Amino acid sequence: MENKKYTQSISGRDNMIDKKSPPEMEQSKSSKIFFIIFGLLIIGSVFVTYYRTVIAKNYLIEAQTDCDPYAQKCFVWECDPASDVDGEKCTGDPEKDIWYYNLVERNASRIPLCDPADENCKALVCGDNEPDCQYIFCDDQTKVAQEVECSDPVEYTKENPPEEESSSDEATCEEGDTECEANSAADSSAEEDQCAPDDTECQNAADQTDATSPDTSQANTAPTDASPAK
Repeated sequence: MENKKYTQSISGRDNMIDKKSPPEMEQSKSSKIFFIIFGLLIIGSVFVTYYRTVIAKNYLIEAQTDCDPYAQKCFVWECDPASDVDGEKCTGDPEKDIWYYNLVERNASRIPLCDPADENCKALVCGDNEPDCQYIFCDDQTKVAQEVECSDPVEYTKENPPEEESSSDEATCEEGDTECEANSAADSSAEEDQCAPDDTECQNAADQTDATSPDTSQANTAPTDASPAK
């Protein structure tokens, strides 16, 4: 009887031990849950990034565009005399060896699909009160990031005075249009004959020329023949 009781107590204790989960199994379950949650976070992050960049295009693009050194402080890019790489080496043409530019930041979703070199393309032009769009000009902070120098509109204007535009635009005559060419020549000669307001010598010479020139109005008038009445 005692042996049976002892056997039953041992078997009951073994059943209690079997019902409890070993520590290794609990750790494996928790690690599986961790990796599942971590994988879902990675997949969600990739999907959000793809939607933001490819579908919605909700990100900023920074690009370089032409800048007017007469009116703005521009970044000044200069060619490298020691370089042989196309786009960096000097060509001898000042317009190609020095480039004045500024930066444009614009939301990619608002940029039209067109060639920025086309005059009608407004890809790098900010609209009125357009959000997420700004022009960045050269200053003490931005020039460090671009690793270039800034231009000064006042100094640039002194060193490169703008060409004076003619008061009247010269008309382009078609080949063989003698009337147009004659009118253009007459207009040019008339402009050359005009005296400056403070040029008294020129004005006096013009007055003398007008006084000595014959009055052709009478010479061009044909005489009228009075035929005798019959």
